[in-house]
Amino acid sequence: MQKEKRMPQEIERKFLVKGDAFKALAFRAVRITQGYLSSVPERTVRVRVCGDQGFLTVKGESSADGVARYEWQKEIAVSDARELLRLCEPGVIDKTRYLVQVGAHLFEVDEFYGDNEGLVVAEVELATPDEPFESPDWLGREVTSDERYYNAMLSRLPYRDWKTGA
Repeated sequence: MQKEKRMPQEIERKFLVKGDAFKALAFRAVRITQGYLSSVPERTVRVRVCGDQGFLTVKGESSADGVARYEWQKEIAVSDARELLRLCEPGVIDKTRYLVQVGAHLFEVDEFYGDNEGLVVAEVELATPDEPFESPDWLGREVTSDERYYNAMLSRLPYRDWKTGA
């Protein structure tokens, strides 16, 4: 009897960030440029240049609470990633990602540039949607279920264009 293979799933929560105290705690920072070959809610196909690496990522639709979704990622040659970026939909994302260890969890803090200047968002990946984690002082309001903060959405409707603000 063949065992059913589970699709890889990403479980993460997303928060706004207060101030820049996280920068002094970061053990790594890398510039990221990414674009979307497809950015419909049912599936996104992302091309990313992260430092000297390239990646192709496919993500499925988010769960109702926005915490979990299918994710598949493959490293590709950075030259291929740069070529694919030329085919992407308008609205390239430009950001620096800071990696900050807080207790047992790794926070990825993204500081955005260009059309999303002024936006800083932290994500923490979890094993289960209700897994507890230490909340640092610089962590602000949770925005996990607010689709405006998805990178694919920020590429189409950037932070600077929001009528009501964050």
